[in-house]
Amino acid sequence: MLSKNIISCQFLVHLLPLLLLLLSKHADSAGSIVETLPGYPGNLPFKLETGYIRVNESELFYLFVESEGKPRQDPLMLYLNGGPGCSALTGFFFQTGPLSFNTTDYSGGLPTLLLYPHTWTKSASIIFVDEPVGTGFSYSQNSEDYYISDTGSAHQLHLFIRKWLKEYPKFINNPFFIASDSYSGIIAPIVAQEIFDGNEGGMYPYINLLGIVSGSPHTDSKLEDNSKIPFACDMALISDSLYEAVKRDCNGNYIDVDVSNTACVEDLLAINKCVDDINNQDILLPKCDLALPYSNDEQRRRSLREASRKLPIPNSKTQDYFCKNFEYILSYIWANNETVQEALHVRKGTVKQWYRCNLTLAHETYIYSVASAIDYQRNLTERSMKVLLYSGDHDMVVPHISTEEWISTLKLTLDIDWRPWFVNGQVAGYTMKYSKNRYELTYATLKGAGHSPTEYKGKECYNMFERWIHRYPL
Repeated sequence: MLSKNIISCQFLVHLLPLLLLLLSKHADSAGSIVETLPGYPGNLPFKLETGYIRVNESELFYLFVESEGKPRQDPLMLYLNGGPGCSALTGFFFQTGPLSFNTTDYSGGLPTLLLYPHTWTKSASIIFVDEPVGTGFSYSQNSEDYYISDTGSAHQLHLFIRKWLKEYPKFINNPFFIASDSYSGIIAPIVAQEIFDGNEGGMYPYINLLGIVSGSPHTDSKLEDNSKIPFACDMALISDSLYEAVKRDCNGNYIDVDVSNTACVEDLLAINKCVDDINNQDILLPKCDLALPYSNDEQRRRSLREASRKLPIPNSKTQDYFCKNFEYILSYIWANNETVQEALHVRKGTVKQWYRCNLTLAHETYIYSVASAIDYQRNLTERSMKVLLYSGDHDMVVPHISTEEWISTLKLTLDIDWRPWFVNGQVAGYTMKYSKNRYELTYATLKGAGHSPTEYKGKECYNMFERWIHRYPL
């Protein structure tokens, strides 16, 4: 009996290194903990992990911030940025993440970081993902992977989240939500449909999908483009007489215009003269130079130098106006820093240049295969789920009236009619609520916000989300 025990112990001694190796490999695959980041003093006061999830031959980079509340109970959220091709760091720094750039006293060098008081990670764990391939730090060894469509992108995200949950099994039972911004509004309902279908088909792990949250949700290209002219009239950017003329001459259709319809063409040219110098992201803000790089590195460096000369560096002496693009320039400086990439555990040599939004992907390799996602949204009304849609009322990229129009086509029951909602006793926007059996849709506007409302009204957006996610009325 004693000899058998000795043999068993010897076997375990030899087996232990193999077990440790397997455990260490699993730990590595589940992401690397980031305790410090260049630009932030001391240890991060929240749990951040970064890593890659392999989907076929694509390596999708992600940042995962665990909820600061009750991570084993709070919602788990997959956060998708727009573009297509805008990096996960856009959501992490400018929209719902826990950090922001210090823009008030920047004087050169590596930007410093501040805790963001209105982060959604107070109430949810968030996965920020660089998707599709070619976005941020995501890459593939197969060049064909960079040619991806709307449906292909959604399918890739569906596989991504199932693989991610296998790596983080403790979150499998958490309520799961898909959050989207701007262009990814067309991707989110497709991903949701794939998840439901996958669950019903027995795919593992089962995803506890409860809803969708979409800001400035791109949904129907034609509807959004057509809505820009009535929006311009509502906001006094064009005259009533010009609007009446263009409605009559163009028969309410302002895209794909027949060039032989000279009256319509002349009306549209007159409208372009009125709005061409307007910042369509937020019609109240100045129209600043684009802080987006070109594909050529030298062109990119030159464009950033020229843009930085034109954009004011805000400080106590500069109070005239602030160009949001200045924040974006800081993100290029920070994310392309070698020590930053080491801290984020970015694989060396996989991405030559980080872009906040990859214009090459958006203009050359991405396949825009879904012109309208309204049918996907309509199909989801047959499911048990919660949806929150929110729009900035000064956004002329995806005007709020276009979102309100397609919502009206879903044939839902109106539970709460248009009314104001408040933050600290002040009107933060307006809201409506709809339902159909076990489906609920809450729609809200953010007063004074532009495209991607979280970038303009962070406090109000967090209050909106926090109430909604805990089933309180706005």
